[in-house]
Amino acid sequence: MKLIKTQDAIGSVLCHDVTQIIKDVTKDAIFRKGHIVTEEDIPVLLSLGKDNLYVWEEQEGMLHENEAAKILYAACANEHMHPSGIKEGKIEVLADCAGLLLVDIEKLRRINSLGEMMIATRHSHFPVRTGNKLAGTRIIPLVIEAEKMDAVTRIAADEPILTLKPFIPKRVAVIITGNEVYYERIEDTFTSVITGKLAEYGSEMTQHEVLPDDHIQITERIRQAITTGAEMVICTGGMSVDPDDKTPLAIKNSGADIISYGSPVLPGAMFLLAYTNQNIPVLGLPACVMYAKRTIFDLILPRLLADVPVTAADLAGLGHGGLCLDCPVCTFPNCGFGKGV
Repeated sequence: MKLIKTQDAIGSVLCHDVTQIIKDVTKDAIFRKGHIVTEEDIPVLLSLGKDNLYVWEEQEGMLHENEAAKILYAACANEHMHPSGIKEGKIEVLADCAGLLLVDIEKLRRINSLGEMMIATRHSHFPVRTGNKLAGTRIIPLVIEAEKMDAVTRIAADEPILTLKPFIPKRVAVIITGNEVYYERIEDTFTSVITGKLAEYGSEMTQHEVLPDDHIQITERIRQAITTGAEMVICTGGMSVDPDDKTPLAIKNSGADIISYGSPVLPGAMFLLAYTNQNIPVLGLPACVMYAKRTIFDLILPRLLADVPVTAADLAGLGHGGLCLDCPVCTFPNCGFGKGV
């Protein structure tokens, strides 16, 4: 940086904050580090006693923090995202739509390992809303070698670090199983839970049926739901190893390919996920989804509604972070549940 007279600073970039103090009113930076001085700023700066300023002295092969932040943003940003304004050399990545955030963790580590720069993101597979922050970027010093920023560009050359998969409204068939509900021995409280969670992501139940513990009837209804336009089928109850629980058998007999029966998540160990040959998900939800605040269903549903395929390996990986603590005040998804790396 170099020292310059304030009157000569038009077009220069400030290397420090300039604070304004008005008794009993304010004490804050009126001009932030990185601000480009305009002609209108000169009288204000002089009124603050700033006859001289430290400004950035352009050097060959060096980039100012604002320019470097733009490069970091470009390494992050993909479709359905936009940048915030630059403030103190920092740019935030903001969501243009509701969707599922995916992060290339390996590229993120490589860039953050270069030194003198940082990108901080939300967890991968985090459900976000329009306007949510996805990431923040900046370099640590005021200036940085252009060669280092070239390395950032090379790392993200094939694909940016962030991907936002929009939630796609789907027609969902819900099949409630269990003799106790079918014969009206108890009230069905499963349906309202499922419709509420679907609504969080803009989807709705378009088919609904209550069936007894009869695997033949359940299988037939799964097939019928798909034939009549369901884009997801959710079967509830009957997921344990009790002799009366027939839902896993019914899903298997429907012809859907079972990805996993069981998951390393609590609540949700008896969860089942399958796909038809048309890639329509068929879910078997254990009873915990009916009464627990957050379960395996909350971790998998956003992925399915964003058309992100779920594999057996994905489910196995949920064991790290897959323990819900059932906090008295639930803050999901802003908690550790399902946030394993």
